[in-house]
Amino acid sequence: MDRIFGIYGDALTLRAQRLNMLASNIANAATPNYKARDLDFGKAMASIIDGETWSDSADQHIGYRIPLQPSMDGNTVELSTEQTLFAENAVQYRTTLSFLDGRIGTLRRAMKGE
Repeated sequence: MDRIFGIYGDALTLRAQRLNMLASNIANAATPNYKARDLDFGKAMASIIDGETWSDSADQHIGYRIPLQPSMDGNTVELSTEQTLFAENAVQYRTTLSFLDGRIGTLRRAMKGE
């Protein structure tokens, strides 16, 4: 399967994990002392290209976000930042998914002899 889908399957998995993390940050925007986390997608993908599994790579490249304006209750979520990053990552997720869908469509046509 790796020959067919290449790194795009891992990229989709990392994008989904990042979406969940950003959604968690947004959901906890009002939780005292909550620390916003994010996945450095570029570094995680570089590790995968170097031969690491996506789960090991993701675990190594998760970090806490440093807020521009810290809140008084210790929460580091900046809602506008999180929403922007979530939207950007969602578009990138859909793009990767569309690419994989095209690959699957090509395989289906090849199997049918079209």
